Amino acid sequence: MSDMQGKIVLITGANQGIGKASALLLGKMGANLVLVCRNADKARAAIEDLERDGVKGSELLLGDIGSQADVRRLAAEFTAKHDRLDVLLNNAGILVPSRRTTADGIEETFGVNHLGPFLLTSLLLHIIKRTPSSRIVNVSSEAHRGARIRWDDIEYRTTPYRAFSVYGQSKLCNILFTRELARRLAGTDVTANCLHPGVIGSGFGQTYGGVWSLLTKIAHPFLLSPEKGARTQVWLASSPDVQGVSGKYFDKCKERRPSEAAEDDAAARKLWAISEEMVSVDRARAA
Repeated sequence: MSDMQGKIVLITGANQGIGKASALLLGKMGANLVLVCRNADKARAAIEDLERDGVKGSELLLGDIGSQADVRRLAAEFTAKHDRLDVLLNNAGILVPSRRTTADGIEETFGVNHLGPFLLTSLLLHIIKRTPSSRIVNVSSEAHRGARIRWDDIEYRTTPYRAFSVYGQSKLCNILFTRELARRLAGTDVTANCLHPGVIGSGFGQTYGGVWSLLTKIAHPFLLSPEKGARTQVWLASSPDVQGVSGKYFDKCKERRPSEAAEDDAAARKLWAISEEMVSVDRARAA
């Protein structure tokens, strides 16, 4: 087991599933946990579970990754209290059955799965760069394979909404973001990698009820446990085996080549520029 003693790890979507499992594993390694959660009751229940398992002192930041105002506040609250960030684990993600929008009027899957992590990373990058051998870990998915970015309608405003197509696009964005971020971080002491956690039996996909929730419950016995699903992201956050490795995609703790679309550097740069515009990131604060 890797030693994370004293290291500060921020995990989004940490109140259930692989986020919570990652918190437990990293906490047992000695990490100081900062958990970003949207639901206060579920978050406090998760912290109680962690404490029962011997992980004490977790810090809670409440906010919605899909809200740009919340993300800015979360980043400000973190930097007001901490002067380092060893690991940023962008774990929060959603898959929804029909088109919805965030508080900012942005298609929800794109807003939560891509723009939220993009903005949070951008706002915390200055403190990450100050931390020796820091790491950024982005949770993507094999769902990116076969996906393409609809540059003319990236929010599916007029394109027929198909949940898995929209989700696949967001997961492709995760890899392209990681790729461009790693390029921009070349020459620094920061690495950025992404991963496929596996198909997990957790609360994922059950938020909206109805047929969608029923299908995920039926499939549950055949899915990986959150603990098994968390292994690759925990390994990327902690293992000396990937020290200095950046811009790669991993599955089952092994590097794997993503789709051809995910290796398109021009697309990665284009997505970065579009994302900056959509979140109004101060370019002086971005990488």
